[in-house]
Amino acid sequence: MLTAHLGLSESVSSLTRHNPDSNVTLPMQVLQTAVLYFLLVFGAGFVLGTGRVLFLVPLLGERTAELLEMPLMLGVIVFSARWIVRHRLAAPRLSTTLSVGFLSLGIILFAELGVGMWLRGMSATEVFLNRDPVSGTAYHISLLLFAVMPAIFARR
Repeated sequence: MLTAHLGLSESVSSLTRHNPDSNVTLPMQVLQTAVLYFLLVFGAGFVLGTGRVLFLVPLLGERTAELLEMPLMLGVIVFSARWIVRHRLAAPRLSTTLSVGFLSLGIILFAELGVGMWLRGMSATEVFLNRDPVSGTAYHISLLLFAVMPAIFARR
C-alpha cells in the first residue's frame, strides 16, 4: 500500500479513528480532518492524473482527457466529503465543515503547485492559469466544489 511505503500508515489510521471522548480540540480535529480529506482526494487524483497523462492524453488530447477524468474526481470528492462528515466530525456545523473544506483547498493548491513545478517543470503561473479554457474552467469549478462539499453534506 502506498501509505505504508511512505511511512504514513500509522498517521492515516490515527486520522481515520474518531473518538468523541478524546481530548482533541476542535481546531486540531478540523486540521486532522482537512489533511485526511486532502489525502483521500489528492491521492485518487494523483493516480487518475497519472493514467490520464500516460494513456488518455496521447489518444484523445488534453481537453478530452481532462473532461473524461472530471466525473471520476467529482465522485471521489463526493464520497470523501460524505465520509469525513459522517465519520470524522462529531458535530458537523457549517463553520466547521467550511473550515475543513477551505483548509483542504489550501493544502491541495499547495500540492498542485509542488507537483506542477517539481514533476512537470511548470512555473507557478502555468500551474494555475495556463489551462485549456473549457477543461480549465471545469477544473476551477471542481476546486470550489471540493471546498464546499463537506458543508453540503453537513446540511443533510
